[in-house]
Amino acid sequence: MRIKKLVGRVVLTIVIIISTIFLCCYAPDKTVGDLKEIYTYQDSHFINVDGLNVHYRKTGSGPVLLLLHGTGSSLHTWEEWTNLLKNDFTIISLDLPAYGLTGPNTNADYSIKGYVSFLNDFINELQLDSFYLAGNSLGGCIAWNYTYKFPEEVKKLVLLNATGYPSYKESSMVFKLARNDYANKIMLRFTPKFLVRKSLKEVFFNKNLVTDKMVNRYYDLQLREGNRQAFIDRAKTKYDVDPKAIQLIKQPTLILWGKDDAWVPLVHAKRFKKDLKKAELIIYPKTGHVPMEEQPQKSAKDTKNFLLTD
Repeated sequence: MRIKKLVGRVVLTIVIIISTIFLCCYAPDKTVGDLKEIYTYQDSHFINVDGLNVHYRKTGSGPVLLLLHGTGSSLHTWEEWTNLLKNDFTIISLDLPAYGLTGPNTNADYSIKGYVSFLNDFINELQLDSFYLAGNSLGGCIAWNYTYKFPEEVKKLVLLNATGYPSYKESSMVFKLARNDYANKIMLRFTPKFLVRKSLKEVFFNKNLVTDKMVNRYYDLQLREGNRQAFIDRAKTKYDVDPKAIQLIKQPTLILWGKDDAWVPLVHAKRFKKDLKKAELIIYPKTGHVPMEEQPQKSAKDTKNFLLTD
């Protein structure tokens, strides 16, 4: 009788634990309409590109500076830069396919070649001609690949902790789960917010910058209809980049790098500096993977000086 009671208590405990996990981590998709009310700006716009309703911002005046965010992020990562540089440039930022309010590609192509093709179509839709281009992480990889393929369009290039060389590590547990064929099925319905916070703390050197507001934004936009499947598809996409192309880029390039990046180490910055024909390198101490967020004043000033100096 005692054994039956003990077994019953164990089973009840397990049920309670499972139910608690279910209640805490189960997260249904959020509609684009609901998210638009929270995460658009007064200068937000939407434009149809390749069948996608692309979310982008356009503000300021002067020569165009086009900004590309990294994996798992959105155009919101450029908020400080936009505020600091809009008096000198027309700032355009966008949610890349698979992220933010733009959402998943209809063909699930998240290769760098696919992103470059999409970016070219976006640029053509906006009728941009000869602009400055900057990108962080994945956005940096797209930026230099675009510059290589369409050199006549890009006046100068800015790379912030950009990817491009093999062996950089997207070490976050979220990426590892996304590549697991069993775990990623669970990810489509269960998205623990603590994992979002953990991933963000890997990105920042100063962990205090990871606020509840930031975590909530990343969490909410990850729940945008289709974004979780898109994240899985992106995480499983094979690396399709040839670093040798970097040596053929002739545009003046500014390399901005957080010295304490846990994902893309400083050695990659030095490789960019070596391979690019006309490159300057600025390293920010006590800074992680997103210098435009950890060092907005310094990085924006350095970018402005570089772009506006002949």
